[in-house]
Amino acid sequence: MKVAFFVAHFPVLSEPFILNQIVGTIERGHEVDIYSLDGRPADVSKVHPLVKQYNLLERIYYAPTRPKSKFWRTCKGWGLFLINFYKNPSVCRQLLNKSRYGSQAKSLKLLYRAMPFLNAKKSYDIIHCQFSTLGVFGVWFRQLGLLEGKLISTFRGADISKFLPRWGEKTYQELFQETDYFLANCEFFAKYAIALNCPATKILVHGSGIDCNNFAFKPRYFPNDGKVKIATTGRLVEKKGIEYALRGIAKIANTYPNLEYNILGDGELKEHFEKLIAELNISSVVKLHGWKHQREIIEILDVCHIFVAPSVTGVDGNQDAPINTLKEAMAMGMPVISTLHGGIPELVEDGKSGFLVPEKDGDAIASKLIYLIEHPQIWEQMGKIGRSRVAEKYDMNKLNDELVEVYQKVIDSHLPPQQLPEQALALVVNN
Repeated sequence: MKVAFFVAHFPVLSEPFILNQIVGTIERGHEVDIYSLDGRPADVSKVHPLVKQYNLLERIYYAPTRPKSKFWRTCKGWGLFLINFYKNPSVCRQLLNKSRYGSQAKSLKLLYRAMPFLNAKKSYDIIHCQFSTLGVFGVWFRQLGLLEGKLISTFRGADISKFLPRWGEKTYQELFQETDYFLANCEFFAKYAIALNCPATKILVHGSGIDCNNFAFKPRYFPNDGKVKIATTGRLVEKKGIEYALRGIAKIANTYPNLEYNILGDGELKEHFEKLIAELNISSVVKLHGWKHQREIIEILDVCHIFVAPSVTGVDGNQDAPINTLKEAMAMGMPVISTLHGGIPELVEDGKSGFLVPEKDGDAIASKLIYLIEHPQIWEQMGKIGRSRVAEKYDMNKLNDELVEVYQKVIDSHLPPQQLPEQALALVVNN
């Protein structure tokens, strides 16, 4: 098969789930092109080793980067229009049609994103739009004759929980009608899409996988030196809820002074967290490690005992699916504490592989930390259950086999989803 992946930026360290699907498709013998529709990432000095291993930078088509300044964005956009007009005059005119494309034409986003397609029609067997905000553009480009192929669009979280309130609930109606098939990375978002009018017969729950072979299971026991090490991995942004984990740690630090809380990640809230750590008087307990390669993350998690993933709904509505950092920790045998948030309850079985607490509740996090510290005899069993759950539902190799099989079925026929493979059929969400 010839497969195109539509992404906003590539490569991006915080989106290994997209990288895993791209590499999995290549490994199964298929031809892959990648379209980075919002231009080049600001920093490509830090990339996942798989990007280099599979020479993925040679497979990328970059749309021009849109300047943040409206003035320069407009100047550059009109320059692109004039320089490229001769390639496809009719389409270039339509890309500026505000009555048809609204704000996407007015802001020139549609024009910028269309640049890689103006030379000649791009033909693929599958065009897989990662995030359905990009699926909208896939539909438009195919209608404009810039693209040819079956369209698959994935709902991943922000595209339905964050952007939909901003764009309006009718935004995806054309997408639902024109796209050949949909994937959702959890039942929570699949049901959300169906409630918005996505046909239940056109959507399949297909989770984001991890390579379990990279995350060796290790039973967790109470340390001989009594130093209990807790970890969180994730971007330092509001949605990850790290503030509430810090407040939970602060509530138990005096009772359990021999704690260590490791935060692995970087982001816009770093300075805020540094101040909060000082205000809470837990500087001796908390370590902000910053951004780390996967190998370094594994080395730190290997010596930790409890993992905390305190995701919250952002002020903009943004929500998480079952997050990969949780899957990685569970695969390594760590008991976990997370929140009753988005798709996370589909991954963490409350009281079995860990505990689920309400969002934004530092007291509840503190309570569950105390329980785990006081009951280390349950760590090993929780870790085994967590590993089993991840291996069963989120193994990357199984999921990539399923993904390619779905691609092939969508290409080969117009059969309804009931004709898809049994493994995939079992995940179809009924309205």
